[in-house]
Amino acid sequence: MPIGADGSLFVLELGRADGPVDLIFLHANGFNATTYRPLLAPLAGGRRIWAIDQRGHGLTDLPADPDGRRGWQDLRGDLLAVIDTLEGRPVLAGHSMGGTVSLLAAAKRPERVRSLVLLDPVILLPLTTLAFNLPGMSRFAGRIPLVRNSRKRRADFPDLEAARKAYRGRGAFAGWPDDVLDAFLETGLKPSDNGLTLACRPDWEASGYAAQAHNPWGAMTRFRGPIQILRAQTGSTCHVPDRPPGLSHVRSRRVPGSTHFLPMLNPDAVRHTLMAALDSDGVASPGSAR
Repeated sequence: MPIGADGSLFVLELGRADGPVDLIFLHANGFNATTYRPLLAPLAGGRRIWAIDQRGHGLTDLPADPDGRRGWQDLRGDLLAVIDTLEGRPVLAGHSMGGTVSLLAAAKRPERVRSLVLLDPVILLPLTTLAFNLPGMSRFAGRIPLVRNSRKRRADFPDLEAARKAYRGRGAFAGWPDDVLDAFLETGLKPSDNGLTLACRPDWEASGYAAQAHNPWGAMTRFRGPIQILRAQTGSTCHVPDRPPGLSHVRSRRVPGSTHFLPMLNPDAVRHTLMAALDSDGVASPGSAR
């Protein structure tokens, strides 16, 4: 899908080939749309589902310059460009960074979005969010261990099997089913002079962790449709409590036994929540502010 004159977003299409888009799904930082195909494909019968490679990931070819990047407004703008081309009101969903970007976009186009399903989104504590939005904070963000480690990530592999061996059962990929790992590798690598290289460059991934100068708490007050949040039991990046004060349209709950990678390791719980959102009319529960 072309985005201005800069390039295009890759859209993985599942289900119906025409008609309104029912669900738009955004991936986590460092991953890609096809990673979530095993999760989303069972939901596609009779529906139209789009999973998008965000800027700097997968098969999308938009510019991805980490210099001076402070927040995820660039990714929000890309999603808004997609929403503005569509008829109807899709459900927006996403994992980690993708969930937060979906929320930020919904706050800008509340009339164009039916509801949100956020899978352990990156929503820091309010004071931490405020700190990241202060001038000069970007100088310190680069010292965050996750940012430093991402910059050192191995990017090159001689072949697909070497990449598979390097990832299987290790780090963030621990416990992943083989079909999900293979789905990630399918568009997570691209040809290089020496074999294969990561489609999401380590410096771009690192900038995604460092760039936190946006306001998901404010976005939750501006989008008043239903918001369902699934939080990880261990290692969660989401600090939204079960019943956040003043946000009666938001429902947040922990998934028992889950980690931050719950879409890969707890797909049934995620599908159940997505299915409920797709079957709903998008009206917030009684008592929600509208």
